[in-house]
Amino acid sequence: MSARTLPFLAVGAALLITSCSGSKGGTAAPASVPPAAPASSSAASTTPSTSAAPAPSPASDESTGSDAVSRYEAFMHAAGREDIKTVCEIAGPAAKKAQDEGLGPCEKTMPMAFQLISPAQKKALQSATVDRSKIKETATKVTIPASAVKASVKFTDSDLGDAVLENRGGKWYIIAD
Repeated sequence: MSARTLPFLAVGAALLITSCSGSKGGTAAPASVPPAAPASSSAASTTPSTSAAPAPSPASDESTGSDAVSRYEAFMHAAGREDIKTVCEIAGPAAKKAQDEGLGPCEKTMPMAFQLISPAQKKALQSATVDRSKIKETATKVTIPASAVKASVKFTDSDLGDAVLENRGGKWYIIAD
């Protein structure tokens, strides 16, 4: 069951990719939606995370994919450390969509998701990297397939799903695409 929890973290995405195999409805669609966003009054929505990757340089087309990948790696590392603040900040847009669909705020759903990830998977996420040659990018979006994640534990599409990141205001965020 723990292998099915990473879609909850990612999303695409993702991600961490939003529910384990026991999610209500049992359809594949909820698995691509990440956890809910923090409430608008929370510190995560008003204070930027200091552990997140630096904002991309909008002037550099060359760094687009690289900046998004760095941001996703920061997300995976944070998930492995159970760093709720960073996970919820990077997955903010997707988390907000999930919250609007009734999954609850990120700060409430992520602790449950973290409990479903095996210790070996958490440790692997802390040092996971992305094979940049496998990403797909456009001017504003980058898709990172689960097969691009390199870690000490093998993650499959059903474990992680594809992560879709979008540049919004100079920062990359995991979105529900």
